[in-house]
Formats: sequence, C-alpha cells, structure tokens
Amino acid sequence: MRTVRMLATAALAGAALLGLAAPAALADSPSASASPSGEAGPTEAGTTFRTAARFLPGQQATAQAATGDYLYWVFPADTGERPTVKATVTLPDAALRHGPATWRIDVYDGLRRRQPCMYGMQSRAVAKDAATVELACVLRPVRASADAWANDPLPGSYYVRLTRTGGPDEDLGQPFTARIGADLLDEGGAYATDGSLAAPLVPGATTADQAKADEDAGRKTAVEAAAPEDGWSSGWWSDRWIWTLAGGVLAALSGIGGYVLTRGSGRPSRVPPGV
Repeated sequence: MRTVRMLATAALAGAALLGLAAPAALADSPSASASPSGEAGPTEAGTTFRTAARFLPGQQATAQAATGDYLYWVFPADTGERPTVKATVTLPDAALRHGPATWRIDVYDGLRRRQPCMYGMQSRAVAKDAATVELACVLRPVRASADAWANDPLPGSYYVRLTRTGGPDEDLGQPFTARIGADLLDEGGAYATDGSLAAPLVPGATTADQAKADEDAGRKTAVEAAAPEDGWSSGWWSDRWIWTLAGGVLAALSGIGGYVLTRGSGRPSRVPPGV
C-alpha cells in the first residue's frame, strides 16, 4: 500500500507540474499581435494588390482618398493565428452627400483568394447623415498546411481592400479618411496540422536578380508583407506536444499503479500457524 500511495502522489505531482508548464509555455510563445516598438503605421494606401501599403499587426494604418477609390493594405499572419481586421471610415461632410452609402472590406491571402469572415460586419450601409462607419472581419485561424482543393488560410501575406460598394454617383470623388488595423489571436495547437508549407505565401518575395530583372523590364511585383517580428514559424511546434507528453506520463504512471495493485491482490493470504 505504501508503494501505491507513492505512485499516486507522483502522478498528482506530475499532473500539477505539467498543468503549470503548459500555460507558461503558451504565455512564452511569440505572437505577432504585440504592438511593434514605437513604429508608426503607413499614412497612405495602395490602389492595387501590387501597390498595397505594408503594416504590422498592432499598428494603425491611415489613408486619405476619394470616394470610389479602392484602397489596399497588406499585413503578415502566421501559423496558429486568427486575424481580426478592423476599419473605421470617416465619411465626407453630410451636407455634401446625396444619400446613404454602403462600405465594405475584403481580405485576401497570398494567393489572392478571398477569405470568408467567421463573423464581423464586413459590409455596412450607413445613413446620409452618418459621420463614420466601422467594419470588422474575423478570419479563420491560419493553418500550417492544407489540401490543394481547400480554401483554408495559410501563413503569409494578407491583403485588405476597402471601398464604397453602393451609393449615389453624385458622391463619387468626395474625400474620406480611413483607418485600418489588424490583431492576431494565438489559437495554439487547436488548429495544428501534421505538415507545413515550404515557404509562406508572400508574392513579393523574389531574389535580388529577379527583382533587378523586373525593375529593368518595368514590371511590378506584388508587395510582400513584412515578416513577423520573430520571423515566420516552421509550423512543427504547437502546444499539442505538451498535452501529448502529459498524457504519456500519466498513462505510464497509471499502468505502473495498476500493475502494483494487481500484483498485491494476487498474493495468497497467510494462514496463522496452528489453525
């Protein structure tokens, strides 16, 4: 029985230690959602995928444009992160507008596939006298790999497009101001996969020779999102390793405890002498 008590104590101690180690490991894992150190976001936007303005999660990108323009920004998202894109549009003076309007943001990955929003108001109609409109799009968590036929979000560049999609034609050309930001929530190993991409989907990533050739030929390549502050993840690590190790240790301790109990119950009872 002393052996059994020792094993039970060891099992509980191991579970407690592993339970404490898991949150600590998760807390120490890098997240691109942290605000860059004193670095301001861009103050203008691109008008195509190839001229998109780069910003990092945690920054606020701003731009002034004319109603009817398409504005583009690009930011990085890595494996296990769930991006949330938010936009605030300061509308033209209500006295100059002729009616209600509809504004919309769309998010595309490095392959220019439009990514659906899990939730959030990515398109909103506003009244003629509204001063601002706020939009949001929460994407699915980024996966390390996916089947060729799937539309799962993958690590790399993510493009944000903002524009007015409906309203009076008389309002085209009126000035407005936009503010864009992106936050990344680390989902951990809940969406981990066995494989990983050989390289993140960053369309602007080219060799120096290729960039020089494109420049000489007058060709433009799509803007590459700035890499996360801690670099791109290899995709092999996730907190599943911690829980797998914890399960293995507890299973081993349970097996030893069961063996000891079975062995003890199988011993023949001693008969007192003279009975």
